[in-house]
Amino acid sequence: MHATVTFKGKLPLVGLNDKGHKTLFDATMDFSGPAKYASPMDTVLEALGACSMMDIISILKKMRKELTFIEADLEAEKAEEHPKVFTAIYIRYRLISPDCTPADLEKAARLSMEKYCSVGAMLRASGCSITWSSEIV
Repeated sequence: MHATVTFKGKLPLVGLNDKGHKTLFDATMDFSGPAKYASPMDTVLEALGACSMMDIISILKKMRKELTFIEADLEAEKAEEHPKVFTAIYIRYRLISPDCTPADLEKAARLSMEKYCSVGAMLRASGCSITWSSEIV
């Protein structure tokens, strides 16, 4: 993997990965108004949700379940002192499916969080507690 992040005199920062995909990063460092793009910490939290959801989708598809909608709602707590790392994250998964049971969804979420999700593993290795719940809507 390779990525480059560039600053051209003003925000946003522009990240570019080796696949050619851009990510814009922003903050309110100059106090000129609200940020227009996600902060680096926002993207880490979103990456956890996306990483685990991709696992869950894959696992449920292998179980031959039909998925109409899935959402991960994430709440994070950060340390009060610098570096203000994530200390705890709670994820609430919501799924709409005509044939998936709550047990199927919970199994997929557990496998993602305990075995497959690389972003979750990195966050846990830093000392962050990650908990979750899941529901069929």
